[in-house]
Amino acid sequence: QLRLAESGGGLVQPGGSLRLSCVASGFSLDYYAIGWFRQAPGKEREGVSWISSSGGNTGYVDSVKGRFTISRHHAENTVTLQMTNLQPEDTAVYYCAAAPASFKGSWYSRTHDEYSFWGQGTQVTVSS
Repeated sequence: QLRLAESGGGLVQPGGSLRLSCVASGFSLDYYAIGWFRQAPGKEREGVSWISSSGGNTGYVDSVKGRFTISRHHAENTVTLQMTNLQPEDTAVYYCAAAPASFKGSWYSRTHDEYSFWGQGTQVTVSS
């Protein structure tokens, strides 16, 4: 069974950090670009960060540049999102998603329609 599972969310104070993980089971992430998306209550889903199947190309939405880092860990079949200096506006459910790509290629998409596998999400709450 093909599955993505997120973990690492929680409650953190402003300025704090969290590390989200996206683990794949049933398939190799080496054939997929990975995106992190988030959705806050009453708001549309927003793309946050993306990484190519090789891990060599990454992208970030402007609001998280310099604060979030996406990384790929091939041996663990995992992609992580290190989040620092978290702010209340980062509060949302965070989802990882996989888009079919060439083996360890350089492509990724910022468009959620390209992503065919989605995890269940992990809640991130930033509050004092």
